[in-house]
Amino acid sequence: MKRIDPAALSPFLAIATHRSFRKAAVELGVSPSALSHALNGIEERLGVRLVNRTTRSVALTEAGERLFERIRPAFRDITDALEDLNSFRGQPMGTLRINAALQSAQLALMPIVTRFLRAYPDVRVDLVVEDALTDIVAAGFDAGVRLGESLEADMLAVPIVPRIRSAVVGSPEYFERHARPKVPQDLRALPCIRYRFLSGALYRWEFERGTEEVSIEVDGPLSVTEQNLMVDAALEGVGLAYVFEPRVTELIAQGRLVRVLEDWCPSYPGFFLYYPSRRQLPAALRAFVDFARAPAPGRAG
Repeated sequence: MKRIDPAALSPFLAIATHRSFRKAAVELGVSPSALSHALNGIEERLGVRLVNRTTRSVALTEAGERLFERIRPAFRDITDALEDLNSFRGQPMGTLRINAALQSAQLALMPIVTRFLRAYPDVRVDLVVEDALTDIVAAGFDAGVRLGESLEADMLAVPIVPRIRSAVVGSPEYFERHARPKVPQDLRALPCIRYRFLSGALYRWEFERGTEEVSIEVDGPLSVTEQNLMVDAALEGVGLAYVFEPRVTELIAQGRLVRVLEDWCPSYPGFFLYYPSRRQLPAALRAFVDFARAPAPGRAG
């Protein structure tokens, strides 16, 4: 094995983190072909194959997995040390990578991000929206935003929307054709807009009142994977929609949607900003965490 400078392993680290030559090339600012050439050079000098790649997938070999697990903490410590120098510049700098589900990004994260970028013009935020639960450490993210019930136990978390409630809504035109449900069981006889998880499973609508809890498998002419589409369909009278309350508060106030079963609609642990419990936070992440903790202007703390 030829001697190799540890810094020269950064192409392999990027590939192992993203499991994608294209994404790793974007991160490093090089072409995928140049990145492939760099990896070939690393493997040649080490005398061992690190990555198995086909036209459709990238996977680490056993040797690659072992090397990745050993060098990732060291590179993270170096990155943190360099980021920590931002504290001597007066203002945090650099790029903050955040992973969030669409609902949490729209309802909770973006209002904070836009205010944060005005306050810290030297920081860039790279927001990746995906509904699949992602290992933010393995994928190279600084932080993520999810509902409280989806958080991993070993993460530090900051509530940014303490609790969030569900709402069942339909258009006034819909209720000209259908009776209003008085209890959740009435939904079985009414056309509803169903929510389908990315796994393919359909969501059972959850209700509670006092000590009573009910989950209803609704039916209807439309199934979607995104709450905005559910609201749009409800406005057109397609069926009843079960969505997060903030999505429809204004539409209810305008009379464009009518709320039903309000006394049965539960609230859930709200949206949290979460991040690894590392010894030292990068300056940009530390500033963002502090910013997220602070109440927004015009909102009580």
